[in-house]
Amino acid sequence: MIVLILIASILMASISLIQFKNEAKNYHQERLERKEDAVKEHINYILSNTTYPLTEKNLPLIFKDKIHELSDIHKIEINIYSLSGILLKSSKATFSVDTISPPVPKYIIKLVQSSIEKRYVDIKSVDGVKNRSSFSQIKDDKFKPLGILNLPYIEDDSFYENEIQEFLIRLSQVYFFMLIIAFALAYFLSSYITQTLKTISDKINETSLNQKNEKILIEANSKEINSLIKAYNAMVDKLEESATMLAQSEREQAWREMAKQVAHEIKNPLTPMRLTVQSFERKFNPEDPDLKQKLNDYTKTLIQQIDTMTSVASAFSNFASMPAQQNETLNVVEVVEFSLDIFNEEYIQFNSDEQEIITIMDRTQLIRIITNLVKNAIQAIPENQLEKSILVEVKQVENNVNITVKDNGIGIEQENIERIFEPKFTTKNSGMGLGLGIIKNIIENYKGTITFETEFGTGTTFTVSLPKIEK
Repeated sequence: MIVLILIASILMASISLIQFKNEAKNYHQERLERKEDAVKEHINYILSNTTYPLTEKNLPLIFKDKIHELSDIHKIEINIYSLSGILLKSSKATFSVDTISPPVPKYIIKLVQSSIEKRYVDIKSVDGVKNRSSFSQIKDDKFKPLGILNLPYIEDDSFYENEIQEFLIRLSQVYFFMLIIAFALAYFLSSYITQTLKTISDKINETSLNQKNEKILIEANSKEINSLIKAYNAMVDKLEESATMLAQSEREQAWREMAKQVAHEIKNPLTPMRLTVQSFERKFNPEDPDLKQKLNDYTKTLIQQIDTMTSVASAFSNFASMPAQQNETLNVVEVVEFSLDIFNEEYIQFNSDEQEIITIMDRTQLIRIITNLVKNAIQAIPENQLEKSILVEVKQVENNVNITVKDNGIGIEQENIERIFEPKFTTKNSGMGLGLGIIKNIIENYKGTITFETEFGTGTTFTVSLPKIEK
């Protein structure tokens, strides 16, 4: 409503301004015509009573004294020009007339001669003031042209400007009063109408799946608001049903996820165990003099993997600390090299510039980190790829020990880079994708970091950085 009032006021003010301007234009045009008719009538009277012959040359003599009298009578400046546009006589004071006055422009003379009324009005703006100047022919009693009559006229719009200013002031006062009334009405109407809407809004803001939601028990005066209340109450009923179903679904989903995660984490060590058994079976020689030592190594490997599964099963409920830490002083170079013994792939290489780099952490968790990264690297290389390469390196970098696992597999696509450590995210056809997320958690528990660099189609390098200690 207020907007409509403002638009109406602007339109009315614009129309009024246009009307005032048109009236001012018509007024000045008609006033100049009346003065011109009166002056020409007076000039014709002087010409009919003069004793001088009616020629162009005698015009200055005929109007020598009369032109000032005419100017005083009609309150307007009068200039008389020859037919060629040369000034012959002017009502201006002698000292204000230039020695050589500018002639009438030729285009004006042509317009006067070519017009039916033998008259032309030139309109110009000087310093923002509009000047009208009429040019018409002076004729003798036989309608023969003698000269050109020029009447300069300055438009004085002060009266109309004052009228417009007073009108706009009165209009603004009226519309200001109307705006105050409109604001007051709008305030009271909006307060009355929105009172019920505020109640509905408050109820909607208080609505939650985790609580018992109350229905709105009010009757509004508006049919639309009543429909909104009914829709809200129906939504509350459906929300309650949905909350019950969701709670049941969440419990079932939690059990499913827990079962899948436990299965995944227990299945993860089974692969190296299977590889160890296969390797033992393939390399078993009863006559080998080092048989006992190799048997001890295989047994130790299997026990470590079994310990990993045991710790996963016993501590899986606490994701952040899984598996439970049993810290000890470790030679990272030795543990990493030992962890690689379970893999039979000939393209896996190990390199370390140091023989011994010491850190403190759980041995089984460090083995788990290495086996997980190497297993992922193996799976990242397509089976039909001719040249396969996995390089595991251990380096000392300042106060940290860096373990890198570099493969020449397919790499990671750009769209998956930011999600690679998310729980449940995987690019494989099987598995739950929990491995990288969990080992990242393990590494961060030891104040370490895990990063990676990848190029799709070329390969990936994972870098694990752990704090080292001095011996």
